[in-house]
Amino acid sequence: MSDRILVSTRKGLFELERRPAGWAIARHDFPGNNVSVSLSDPRDGRRYAALSLGHFGCKLQVSEDAGAHWRELSVPAYGPDDRVVTGDGKPPLPATLQLVWSLVAGAASQPGRLWAGTLPGGLFRSDDGGESWKLMRGLWDRSERNEWFGGGYDAPGIHSICLDPREPRCLRVAISCGGVWRSDDDGASWILQAQGLRAAFMPPERAYDGNIQDPHRMVQCAAAPDRLWIQHHNGVFRSDDGAASWVEIETASPSSFGFAVAVHPQDPDTCWLVPAVKDERRYPVDARFCVARTRDGGQSFEVLRKGLPEGPAYDLVYRHALAVDDSGCRLAMGSTTGGLWTSEDGGDSWTALDARLPPVHAVEFIR
Repeated sequence: MSDRILVSTRKGLFELERRPAGWAIARHDFPGNNVSVSLSDPRDGRRYAALSLGHFGCKLQVSEDAGAHWRELSVPAYGPDDRVVTGDGKPPLPATLQLVWSLVAGAASQPGRLWAGTLPGGLFRSDDGGESWKLMRGLWDRSERNEWFGGGYDAPGIHSICLDPREPRCLRVAISCGGVWRSDDDGASWILQAQGLRAAFMPPERAYDGNIQDPHRMVQCAAAPDRLWIQHHNGVFRSDDGAASWVEIETASPSSFGFAVAVHPQDPDTCWLVPAVKDERRYPVDARFCVARTRDGGQSFEVLRKGLPEGPAYDLVYRHALAVDDSGCRLAMGSTTGGLWTSEDGGDSWTALDARLPPVHAVEFIR
């Protein structure tokens, strides 16, 4: 099991470690700064932290010594002629980096390879550990991008990047709101893979239009890569064929809305969700915080509350703030109100960290 967790928050990057008495804060880097996401690279142990500093823009930091020292890297950048054109009537604007929303390490056979998903909807690749970045123009220049639009943000964004463990040149990305796309050639060319996704917020004649879907988070089972799960804006979806098609799961309880989803690394039928009330409310159903788990591919769900606040509770869990370690037994979850909980038994019970953190953007187990 993983004994360390990185927690990206509104006020810095926290490292938690498992001690005999339970989980405790071991480090706090970038205090006061907004950390949108972090990455602990399993290939070489490097740590990356993406900062969103408002007036000072986005920054990317790296540490080669477990956080003892950090240095600044370059950030993904758009060209002077790149523009954001969306399908929801907003005027075109120059493309500028607003947020590094996802960071993913390449395969062991690709030293230095990193992927970054950004607002406004650009995917970038680095082959030198973040020293420089290249915009994947094969996706950015597609005409379909002109119909993408923002979900919670004004601009579309890439929040989920899934690399196929069988073939490192194959990757899939999920975009709010732009559906799911697949590349088999390291990001040079792309195909839309959103068949079966349904957007209830669109007129009926466009509900199944793959290019305007709003997947909130997409994850892939490491041991069975053809199985992917999506927590969508208005439902839960499962793919059994590598995202070529999707099936809507209608048994999600107590709600099919949420942001986070995590899949068991060995058992593709087991995944965890954090249900909520959607749209303008965005808090737990009946103000009772819970985790929903299926162990039969979505045929049924258990509602897990042991150790979580009994209520009323208004914690919301963002896209990257639910994680499971490589064992499939240990989970971590952080909320918008600064709560952080861990589970040692697959979610059957939860223990709260004895501290109140800033709002949590992302959690990640250190391998």
